[in-house]
Amino acid sequence: MKTWLAAALLLASPAFAQDNPMQPSAIWDDLRDSVAGLTEEPPIDPAALDLDAPVRANDAALVPIRLTQAADAPPLSDLTLVIDQNPAPVAAEYSFGPALMPLDFEVRVRVNAYSDVRAIGTQAGGGKVMAGRFVKASGGCSAPAGKDMATVEALMGQMRWKTAQQDGRQIGTLMIRHPMFSGLQRDQVTLLNIPAMFIDRLEVRQGDELLFSMQAGISVSEDPVFRFAYQPNGQPISVRAEDVDGNLWNQTFEAAG
Repeated sequence: MKTWLAAALLLASPAFAQDNPMQPSAIWDDLRDSVAGLTEEPPIDPAALDLDAPVRANDAALVPIRLTQAADAPPLSDLTLVIDQNPAPVAAEYSFGPALMPLDFEVRVRVNAYSDVRAIGTQAGGGKVMAGRFVKASGGCSAPAGKDMATVEALMGQMRWKTAQQDGRQIGTLMIRHPMFSGLQRDQVTLLNIPAMFIDRLEVRQGDELLFSMQAGISVSEDPVFRFAYQPNGQPISVRAEDVDGNLWNQTFEAAG
């Protein structure tokens, strides 16, 4: 219970000081076309999309990222989260439903070396916008797992959902138990590499309406937590999560009161 609470509080903390802008990156120059599929640099407009992250991470395996928009910003249909210096730079790709607009979305990621963490959003008309921060962290993708294998197997797939009102909006927090093994960690008993096993597909709906979906790589943190503002429609919240080993979990939660 304490672990769940700590994760939720980490994401619920106030926005970070904005004194860590992105740095010039030769790696991004290569990634922009080959990974992100962009032929030119997207504009940076904090009103259309902003990304907050700590200047220096307290834990490189649990770096909180918050994505926000101004109230009158053009809605986003999709977003790609990129961590330039990670072994697999694309951390996750998201699709958003209209109920999440304007965006206020938080997730925790692993950062493997000092790196720009950037988000590239797709607006409804197809235009792109980018936001990011430079984060000082190292070793996040190879940091030891927080639990032993027996505990991992016993808890994997458990979910919790809670809602609250904040600044006139409904805030949902989804927590999922999963080790999100990156393939770069070692078993602390045998010292053998742990094979990659992570949730790569996630879909969250209220009734038939999509809230968000995610296709993820190795950079989303252990026991992932997603905190987001949304417009409730009175329907139950359903969650479908699948990992790369084919494990599948479905759970439905009551609608917000």
